[in-house]
Amino acid sequence: MSTRIKAAVLNSAPGTLDIEELVIDDPGPDEVLVRIAYAGLCHSDLHEMDGTFESDTPIVLGHEAVGEVVGVGSAVTEFSPGDTVVTCLSVYCGSCEFCLSGQQTLCVRRAQLQQGRVRPRLTNSRGAAVRATAGIGGFAEMALVHKNSVVGIPPGVRLQTASVLGCAVTTGMGSVLQSACVRPGQTVAVIGLGGIGFSAVQAARLAGAAQIIGVDVVPEKLEQAKLFGATDVVNARETDPVAAVRALTIGGTHHAFEAVGTGATAGQAFAMLRPGGVATVMGMIPDSHSIPLRGSELFMQEKSLRGSFMGSNHFKVDIPMYLQFARAGLLQLDELVTAEYSLETINAGFDALASGKEIRVVVRIGEESK
Repeated sequence: MSTRIKAAVLNSAPGTLDIEELVIDDPGPDEVLVRIAYAGLCHSDLHEMDGTFESDTPIVLGHEAVGEVVGVGSAVTEFSPGDTVVTCLSVYCGSCEFCLSGQQTLCVRRAQLQQGRVRPRLTNSRGAAVRATAGIGGFAEMALVHKNSVVGIPPGVRLQTASVLGCAVTTGMGSVLQSACVRPGQTVAVIGLGGIGFSAVQAARLAGAAQIIGVDVVPEKLEQAKLFGATDVVNARETDPVAAVRALTIGGTHHAFEAVGTGATAGQAFAMLRPGGVATVMGMIPDSHSIPLRGSELFMQEKSLRGSFMGSNHFKVDIPMYLQFARAGLLQLDELVTAEYSLETINAGFDALASGKEIRVVVRIGEESK
């Protein structure tokens, strides 16, 4: 048996999303069927829509979502119908070299688990297969995902807030706490103050950073940064951000985090480091971008440039921990969501995201049931 659902489909890129009726398959042995309540809009979705990153269309975008389990496969024992779950794109097999060594985000079977299915998860009215981004496809009334793509969360959590845990919060928090391992007393700069950037700012505060500098071009976000824990801010539209950060820190930061996703901002993160500092790239930089570096600073000053995919997360442990932080008043989650749209108005939501004025935009797909 299969189910008809409504979804926002990208049929060509560059392009916008079309609201269509699709058919979603029943769960396979290791799969979970989730009725989506809310999904977050991410810049990676926007870059698939504008053609910055190539995507095989038709495809249902969306990878950070929250909803209720309505069906499970025969081999699924961790979840039951009625459970509330959050999706995360860093699905893992649990048995490859990377998974067994604690590097689940580098799982070599991730693509196979996301897309390697005999029958398509989704088909359209013409009977053609429709892909689901990251094996999730959260911009739909239901999503059929691998069991290692979701984590259960306790009843009573505000679902609008929970929808951003699977990407924005996990990436920003994990990059600081797990990828870079910021230590108490160190200095931190965060370039790009969106959902990921503000999560990184909060993680730096939790890590005990002595100085946290928020860098952006939107004045309203620079003001908000102070509410999330930034000690200083730099408007990169009005001044050279590298010179400003180096002046504020008397020679550069211990850590710089890039959340914009351009070669230029990654180069700025590296340039604003003190000797021995580490720049961590959280944003998705297109292959066409080059990153300007001074080679002498790599070996003479022992600076480092590294990437962090999804915050090097262990999301089935991390996401419940972040919810505990929020309940203890240590992490501001509700404040990350600044705009809400319906599935029918999702394109307007992406316009709002592209404007740079919102922190995180979510779409309401189903009703909050818990």
